Amino acid sequence: VQLQASGGGLVQAGGSLRLSCAASGRTFSMDGMGWFRQPPGKEREFVAAIRWSGDSTSYADSVKGRFTISRDNAKNTMYLQMNMLKPEDTAVYYCASSAWYTGEDPRSYDNWGQGTLVTVSS
Repeated sequence: VQLQASGGGLVQAGGSLRLSCAASGRTFSMDGMGWFRQPPGKEREFVAAIRWSGDSTSYADSVKGRFTISRDNAKNTMYLQMNMLKPEDTAVYYCASSAWYTGEDPRSYDNWGQGTLVTVSS
């Protein structure tokens, strides 16, 4: 599975952005997909995850109520709608997929996109 993330950019605090992650290849083998982010000088952290089939989703506490993860199976694309953005949301955002896992542990994801930078100014 190959993943291509897009949609990052510069936005003011309180603004919104929507990230996309297009999947290609053996997409039928995916169980779950997730978004992770790496703030400057920090470790990569979990943001949100979604089952490729069904409605199961999970979020980091820091983004609950502000971010929404979704997917369009027909387009093989996952999205992250980010509202009420804060300067602390500034990070490189990565999408990932797993053939057998949906959750918070980045070590359990098999494939990663190249990352897209989100910068939130105060």
